[in-house]
Parts: sequence; C-alpha cells; structure tokens
Amino acid sequence: MKKTVKGTALIALSAGVALIAAGCTGGATNNTPAPADTTTPVTMTFWHNSTTGDGKKYWDDTVAAYTKDHPNVTIKIQAIQNEDMDGKLQTALNSGGDEPTIFMARGGGKLADVVTADQVMDITGQISPDVKSAYGDAIFSAFTIDGKVYGMPTSVLPGGIYYSKDLFAKAGITATPTNFEELNAAVTKLKAAGIAPIALGGKDAWPAAHWYYFFALRDCSKDVMDKAAAEKDFSDTCWTKAGDDLKAFADTDPFNKGFLTTSAQQGAGSSAGQLANHKAAMELMGAWEPGVVASLTPNGKSLPDLGWFPFPAVTGGAGDPSAMMGGSDGFACRKNAPAACVDFLNFAASKTNQEGYAKAFQTLPANQQSQDVVTDPALKDVLASYNKASYVMLWLDTMYGQNVGNALNGGVVNMLAGKGSPADIVSAVKTAAAKG
Repeated sequence: MKKTVKGTALIALSAGVALIAAGCTGGATNNTPAPADTTTPVTMTFWHNSTTGDGKKYWDDTVAAYTKDHPNVTIKIQAIQNEDMDGKLQTALNSGGDEPTIFMARGGGKLADVVTADQVMDITGQISPDVKSAYGDAIFSAFTIDGKVYGMPTSVLPGGIYYSKDLFAKAGITATPTNFEELNAAVTKLKAAGIAPIALGGKDAWPAAHWYYFFALRDCSKDVMDKAAAEKDFSDTCWTKAGDDLKAFADTDPFNKGFLTTSAQQGAGSSAGQLANHKAAMELMGAWEPGVVASLTPNGKSLPDLGWFPFPAVTGGAGDPSAMMGGSDGFACRKNAPAACVDFLNFAASKTNQEGYAKAFQTLPANQQSQDVVTDPALKDVLASYNKASYVMLWLDTMYGQNVGNALNGGVVNMLAGKGSPADIVSAVKTAAAKG
C-alpha cells in the first residue's frame, strides 16, 4: 500500500526560506498544551542515542532538572547505540507493552509508518506557544503527517563534506571543491601526499548510502524527488544515473582501505575517528559531525582545523546545485502517554535547554533563539549554505520509511562491494516500495 506523507518531501521550500528561518506561529487549531498532573505519580521510559560523553550527560542533567521540578515524575533513561536504535524501537513498539514512553523520531516515512500503526501521540495542540514561536513552523514539517505533528525537533542536520584544513594544506589543495572535477583532483592530490582522501563507514550501510542520496539530489530534479516521496515512483532515469555517477567515483578508489568493514562512529578506527585523528581528509556527514569528531580526537576536544563544504555539483545533473539534504532529530511520545511526556518535550525545547543541547552535541539547535551559541566555524558555514539553499530534502531512507530505506541502503553497499549494479539499487527500491 502506498502512503502519502504530506509535508515531508521538503523541509525548506523556496530560495531564501530555510528550515530555521523565522516563521509565523500558526499551524495547529489549538496551541494550548494539555496541563500535566503534578500530584499523581508518573513513571516514563526515555530512549535516546547518546551513549557516552557530553551528549549522555546532557540528557541525564535535563531529566534530573525536569524531575526536580516535577517530583511526582520518574523518568527511566535508556541510552542506545545509534545504529541499534531503529531496530530496537521497531521491535519494542510492536511488542505492545515494552515500548518506551519517549523515543527518538527522525520524521519522514519512518515516522509515517509509526503513525499508520497508531503507535505515536498527536502532539499538535500540546506544543507550547513559546516553543512554536521560537521554532517557527518549517522545522515541524519533517514531523508532520497529514497536517498533524507527531514529534518535537531537537536539532537541524543538513549534510555536506567535512574536511581537515591541515591535510588539505599538506596536499596542496588551496580551495574546497565545487564540482566533481575539482573533487577528483583533490582526491588525486591527497593520494599523492599519502593521505586517505575520504573516510567511509560502510559497515553501518547508511554512510555509504548517503553518497547515493547526494548524487540523486544533484542528478534528479526537485519534481522527480517530490514524486518519489509522494508516490514511491523511481521510474526516472536519474535514479540510475545517480548510481552510475557514484560507481564511477568509487572506481577511482577515493575511500579509506577497508571501508566496507569500517564503522561510522565507534572508536578511533571509525570513519569519524579517522577524520578526528587526521588519518583521512574528508567525510560526508550531517551536522552532528563536529560533536562526534570532537569525542574521538586524542584530547576529546573539537578538531581545530575542521572545515565543511557543500556536496559538489554533478555534470549533467537536473537538481539545483544549491539544494541540500538533511533532517531533524527529535522525540515523540507513544500513543496514550501521560501528559507529562509532552510537558517534558516542551521543557527540553526551551531556549536554555536547547542552548545546552547545541553545546553538548556541537550541532545546530532547532530553537532559533538558541542559535547564537553556535560558534564552530564548520557549523557556521553549514548554516550559511543552509540559509541560501533553494530547497532541502529529507534523508532518503528517512523519507521513504524503513523497508524502502533498508533496501536502498543495502543496494548501495552491495554495489560498492562489487555485488550489484546501479540498476540493482533501483530495482531493490522498486520491489520494496511495491510491498508497501
């Protein structure tokens, strides 16, 4: 069965209108939050994906602050490794009894599947007016299904290529690439200098698939991508061209040795760890990257020479070269959760708590009023490009839902491993989409 997900194909709509640009505060027919009972004992479970460091501490502290103000509420935290979250969450939601009260929501088709299964709370009328005003309407689009909001955003996460300025200088690269001819030239210079050009965590699938997503963003027009989001229609030849372009690039051997068995974020040997420790010069990632890299440097601090540039233009592509791809992490409440659940989401969305979130995770907060705390140079470059983007598409595996997303990610990895072709990627996606 095909599912139409309204409001998820685009996070930002037109030139100069960014996801985090100021917006009006309308949307819901009722913006009065449901009052949280402050006397009846309430116990909630909270699943997030920050297993170590400042991110884990942030959620521990935020929960402690909330429960101090609400002594009747107990929140039991479970920190789950990011790559394990989707599978564990799906199993728990389907179990009918072991599901968490508060859980990660990435929006798009993945969230739409949970909405269709009637497993998540509609919070449209329970978002506080202060939060609506500080966030603006656009940020909620990724969490809006058929006009109703089912999640509270915590961050905005546009993607692009992070790089080491020091390694670029060592290789004699004086400007960041704007097209693939220039990126190929940079790869050649890095190899000549004995530097792995691009780190890739192929073991976790999604980092490898991101390369296909971005080629599709450049090769396919906005109309084609919108149609794919709404109708799961992948008949346009641009989908195969994206695979052809990725294969041609991969055949130049730009990735770290053993990239198919390299994890994305776990330890110094991961793809993020290789960038953090100057073992590789670049990595394609979202705006969570500075925080992840900082956690993997030898001193556990930000990488001083970390830079960023947009995914380069592709020859013959029908997509707008200024378009970006990204998403927004957030949290949702299970169906029939107590009022304290949404009350906690509103609490976490406040200006002060969002400032703390941006600092702890070294990322871009969803609350516009909290963005002044962003000082990382790479993130400021991301923000500048984001504000100029003609449109911003959701990560494709998020947009299409778990079944199609898994087929897409698996097809890309198979191709990079020499076990499939660009046409096989499209075929796998079409088959998964037909199954609904």
